[in-house]
Amino acid sequence: MSMEKLYIDSICSSLGVSSWQVEHCIELLEEGSTVPFISRYRKERTGALDDTQVSEVKYQWQRYLELDKRKKSILESLEEQAVLTPELKNNIEACIDSQELEDLYLPYRPKRKTRASVARQKGLEPLAASLYECKNINPEKESEKYLSPEVADKDDALSGARDIISEWIAESAPVRSRLRSDYMKYGRIAVKLAKGKDPDSDEVQKYRSWFDFSENLSKAPSHRVLAMLRGASEGVLSVKVEVDGDRRMDDIYSMVLKGKAQPNDAVALQIDYAVEDAYKRLLHPSIENETLKAAKDKADLESIRLFGDNLRQLLMAAPLGQKRMMAIDPGFRTGCKVVCLDAQGALLHNDTIYPHPPQNERTMAMKKISSMVEAYDIEVIAIGNGTAGRETDAFIKKIALPEGVKVYSVSEDGASVYSASPVAREEFPEYDVTVRGAVSIGRRLMDPLSELVKIDPKSIGVGQYQHDVDQTLLKESLDSVVESCVNSVGVNLNTASRHLLGYVSGIGTALARNIVEYRDCNGPFSSRKELLKVKRLGDKVFEQCAGFLRIPDARDPLDNTAVHPERYALVKKIAADSGVSVSELIRDESKRKGVDLKKYVSQDVGLPTLNDIFQELAKPGRDPRAAFTVLEFSDDIRTLEDLKTGMELPGIVTNITDFGAFVDVGIKQNGLIHISRMGKGKRVNSPSDILKIHQHIKVRVVEVDLRRGRIALELI
Repeated sequence: MSMEKLYIDSICSSLGVSSWQVEHCIELLEEGSTVPFISRYRKERTGALDDTQVSEVKYQWQRYLELDKRKKSILESLEEQAVLTPELKNNIEACIDSQELEDLYLPYRPKRKTRASVARQKGLEPLAASLYECKNINPEKESEKYLSPEVADKDDALSGARDIISEWIAESAPVRSRLRSDYMKYGRIAVKLAKGKDPDSDEVQKYRSWFDFSENLSKAPSHRVLAMLRGASEGVLSVKVEVDGDRRMDDIYSMVLKGKAQPNDAVALQIDYAVEDAYKRLLHPSIENETLKAAKDKADLESIRLFGDNLRQLLMAAPLGQKRMMAIDPGFRTGCKVVCLDAQGALLHNDTIYPHPPQNERTMAMKKISSMVEAYDIEVIAIGNGTAGRETDAFIKKIALPEGVKVYSVSEDGASVYSASPVAREEFPEYDVTVRGAVSIGRRLMDPLSELVKIDPKSIGVGQYQHDVDQTLLKESLDSVVESCVNSVGVNLNTASRHLLGYVSGIGTALARNIVEYRDCNGPFSSRKELLKVKRLGDKVFEQCAGFLRIPDARDPLDNTAVHPERYALVKKIAADSGVSVSELIRDESKRKGVDLKKYVSQDVGLPTLNDIFQELAKPGRDPRAAFTVLEFSDDIRTLEDLKTGMELPGIVTNITDFGAFVDVGIKQNGLIHISRMGKGKRVNSPSDILKIHQHIKVRVVEVDLRRGRIALELI
């Protein structure tokens, strides 16, 4: 079996799909196609793999390509050492696991000086081999043959021989594989306060739950594993993996003797000593570290998956749409920064009001707000939900606003990060961070996706332990989620920022800048084909991006749909066969219903693509995101002190973790619904099974901890 087929079969097995689907998907990826393009426009070639499956094929294939490089490097090293046997070569080529590959290479990897290497230099390897092969010898008598100036006595000879045997055992791939499996299956992760740490100090107190804790590693949820390991990385906690060492040594002893003659008592004793030394000195420390790393890797993947799910829900939140907007970044001492935006989000005016203590300039603030609302014909007021948010909301609602002006609370998560970023400085070089932050609050109400793509996803506040997980993998995953969301919604080619355009299939940062520069110099795009006039945007990029870009007022109505330009001729033929124009086909449902799509199936176009085209013709340019809804918080709740046990309140889900969900009930601090308080009497396996980001729910207050600023809630 070729290595390529080996890898493809493994991917097929993990995804439960056919080999031809994976092969075609890999071909498309290697041709330069993106995940969104493949999943949307090449369904016939991949058997309709969705974007999650295509992403997984891409991830696993890249991992196997890296594994393949490592195999070639190892094989070259073994050939140079003249130790590559046909059996070893076959075993290496059959590997699909990097750890198994490293186990096979371990006995031959160049090493620093070890106790075993010293013993070999003393000529003790033949003695070690005699003992290891269970030859019925008298170890004491046999060891006399190896006495030399470097080997002082029989004990020295036997000790050196055991060092060599210990290394053989510790480098045995079957032994390591068996131990690794046993540690993951039976091991307990045990945590204690690190030696020398003051349990009452502030840095240590946050880990007090872990001062004497243990649980089965196989059952430890990702958030607990990451919490323990964070404590260990900060030097506060000591984390170990505990197993039944005697049982493990018995298993190793049996594996060493498997297929060999029963040794006499003296030889068995020497092997027993070597097994104990191999396990305690070499194997346990190594396998313990590998097990903790594997546990962290697993926890990383789970945490990243959860973060990605939360981010997707946040980015796909319902947009309010284009409205003339006033946005307010609230504050007490420094005042509230107010900005006025046009319906496209352009900054028209900014000011500062001081309606709260210590200034209390409420009358002046009211006059300013009323004047700005009238001057800029404001339709909507967006208020950040951070410090002074509820107080500002209450103040604004006391002003006699024109009929129809609505007031909304908006999450500030990430606004401060954006306001200090190079992106914000480039957009608003003449304004300070407070103005930029207020603009971000307003724009994210209009269109969360368009604004949030400018912020590092880690700063948006919808993950768990995001700073502890593999940062490269996290970035790749979150970038993939953003790309998926942007392309599933589609982007207005004539209004999108370069940051949003950069996530469109095939475009990237440099081409996004070129598109915006072209638009600035030549005015709005009149057709998708005009993209080919953009500097460095060639046919391949056009193929990848065109279907995800929209031109609402284009001459060709298909330019405002998700129908790819490569299928325009097909749509026009269908329309002509029906005796109507494309515009009429889009408008007239009865004409579309009268089309027999099977007549248009060809070698290149199947029913999946035809069905997609007709679904798009039925709703050209329609946003797939949900309709915007508003949650009204309880007017009686403004601060933590207002909360009382037993209160039932409306809330909105702001973050979901493995252990529960955080909920905004209208004050600065979010409350936590622990997973145990979600099921209404039934067991809940995962909070994400029943709750989503931005979901409107009703909760009951279970406990309020004023000193620690914590709120415990339960789902009603």
